[in-house]
Amino acid sequence: MAMLQVSHLQKTYTARLGTVRVQALRDVDFSVEAGEFVSVMGESGSGKTTLLNILAALDKPTGGAVLLDGQSLADVPDRKLSMFRRDRLGFVFQDFNLLDTFTLRDNIFLPLVLARVPHEEMNPRLAPLAQMLEITDVLDKYPYEVSGGQKQRAAVARAVITRPSLLLADEPTGALDSRASEKLLEMFRRLHGQGQTIVMVTHSPIAASRSDRVLFIRDGVVYHELRRGAEEKDASMLARISDALAMLAAGRLVG
Repeated sequence: MAMLQVSHLQKTYTARLGTVRVQALRDVDFSVEAGEFVSVMGESGSGKTTLLNILAALDKPTGGAVLLDGQSLADVPDRKLSMFRRDRLGFVFQDFNLLDTFTLRDNIFLPLVLARVPHEEMNPRLAPLAQMLEITDVLDKYPYEVSGGQKQRAAVARAVITRPSLLLADEPTGALDSRASEKLLEMFRRLHGQGQTIVMVTHSPIAASRSDRVLFIRDGVVYHELRRGAEEKDASMLARISDALAMLAAGRLVG
C-alpha cells in the first residue's frame, strides 16, 4: 500500500447565505509512495491549496478519503488532530511561521517540547540536521537577525525534527530570492535522498523540476502528470514541465 492514498477527493464550499456553492475539488485521485518527492502545480483557484489543507488535516473533504500509512484522516478524532499533525506530519510554509521571540533553536525545538520529548534527546536530533541545513552558526539568533533563506531552512528543521511520515510544503521558495531558493531546494533534495516523503505545492517550474513526479491540477481534478526518467536531469525535467504548463494554458494538453 502507498504511504499516502488520495481517493475520489471532493470539496465543496458553501457561501454564508447558502446560495453559492463552489466546488474546489471534484475528483482527485493519486497516491504517493514512501520516499517519493511529489510536486503539485496549478493556476490560482485550481484547488491545490485546498488539497494541501486536506492532506494536512486542516480541512475536511466533502467526499472521498485520504489515508496516511493506511489510516484514514477521517477516523482521527477532532480532539487528537493536533497530536496527529504534530507526530505524523511536517509543515513548511511560504512565510516561515517562526516566533520572533524565540531563537531559531527554540523555534525548532518547539514541536519536541509539545511532544514532551526528553531535553537530552533534543540536541542530538538537531545537530546533524542543522549541519545539513547549514544553520549551525545561527541557531542562537532570532528570526529578525537572519536572512530569509536561513529562516526557511530553520522552518524546514522544525518540520522534520519530529521525524514525520510526510513533509508538506506550501510554496516554500515563494518568499525567497533565487540564490536562497536554490539552496533550499538543494536541502529538500538531501532530505529526499535520506528517505523523506515530500509533497510540495508550488508555482515554480524550477522548484517542481527537483521532484520525482509533478501533478497538474485544473478545475479540481488531477489533469496531467509527469514522471522523472531514471537518469533524467533537472534541465530536461524543467523543460517538460514548462512545455506542459504552456499546453495547459493553451488548452491543448489532454488529461
